[in-house]
Amino acid sequence: MDHSSYSISPDIFARFPGYVRGVVIAHEVGNGPSPAELVQMLREAEESVRARVNLDQIAEEPRIKCWREAYRAFGAKPSEFRSSVEAMARRALRGDELPAINALVDIGNVMSLRHLIPAGGHAIDLLNGDIELRFATGAEDFVAFGSEELEHPLPGEVVFVEGNTVLTRRWTWRQGNHTLTLPDTTAIEFNVDGLPPVTRDEIAAACAEVAELIQRFCGGTSRIDYLTADNPRISLAP
Repeated sequence: MDHSSYSISPDIFARFPGYVRGVVIAHEVGNGPSPAELVQMLREAEESVRARVNLDQIAEEPRIKCWREAYRAFGAKPSEFRSSVEAMARRALRGDELPAINALVDIGNVMSLRHLIPAGGHAIDLLNGDIELRFATGAEDFVAFGSEELEHPLPGEVVFVEGNTVLTRRWTWRQGNHTLTLPDTTAIEFNVDGLPPVTRDEIAAACAEVAELIQRFCGGTSRIDYLTADNPRISLAP
């Protein structure tokens, strides 16, 4: 099998110094409904957010604020388009329970809430080519999860793409239908994102937790890699 490569455009690192994306690559996993233990972890992660930050101060929480500033830098209003971690944290602070979706999705949500960092997966058994995080030209195609409507990102927006197909718009905002993690997903790559003040060591610790939870609940084999200014391309091979 010809394994795809995964890269981040140098322009991203130039604009956002100190950015690091931890990547957990897992193959031969068995996904499915989350067992009670994992759902309980999700409830505990929600509680940890409530213990850490108040809803009226969330925009100033350093791990949320860095994403608001990044969104503003590429032209997305943070009050209109919230990073995945801010949207999830706000739900937790309002007392809404996140639904259990499937084990791999729920692991990402546990990590995101536990560490207040964007974390989420893409099914790589569905890929046809290489994937990249880069600035959009505006010609790319995006179909949002739960929609059939074709959209195009704005030029200069940060997008995660396979060729001209957008997998996630606005960096960590909304995932498309392509590469959604489903119950029958057998291979996945998890992105764990760090903008300063989050450090490389903190991303490494979160990635180790992701790998441990995948092993515990889904089996398979996993490894951890990092996309940085010094290492902007990795392989998705096992």
